[in-house]
Amino acid sequence: MIERIVEGLKHKPGALLPILHSVQDHFGYIPESSVPIIAEKLQLSRAEVHGVISFYHHFRSHPVGCRVVHVCRAEACQAMGGRTLEEHIKARLGVDYHGTSSDNEFTLEPVYCLGNCACAPSIRVNDDIHGRVTPQKFDRLVDELTTTALDFVQAKGH
Repeated sequence: MIERIVEGLKHKPGALLPILHSVQDHFGYIPESSVPIIAEKLQLSRAEVHGVISFYHHFRSHPVGCRVVHVCRAEACQAMGGRTLEEHIKARLGVDYHGTSSDNEFTLEPVYCLGNCACAPSIRVNDDIHGRVTPQKFDRLVDELTTTALDFVQAKGH
């Protein structure tokens, strides 16, 4: 699969970034085993590929849960109760930043602005931004997301 992704994108100008995005979109992260393949096909060193992966915070080099929760740590969110929310989220999910819950449902990541300052504190779950999040609102959201996932699995007969 990595070879197919690289072959399809290697002719684009600045191909490394689109390739890394495509690999992460497919696998949920950039597997270590993909680095030498990408480097060889683009005639780059492994260090160059690793350098780009580590420079951009968006890229992950480890698997993540089904949902990634980004907690805004910018000033506006901190001023509106972000630290309390952050501690609650860590306790509820049972993880610290960059960790994944034991059921592999949630990975917790810090972010330094979601552009939703007027509705602080804010979080993003995958692509959905939630504002004015309280510990109670977060708990309801997690309950809703896990219930929806369970309903989906049961509907498929698994």
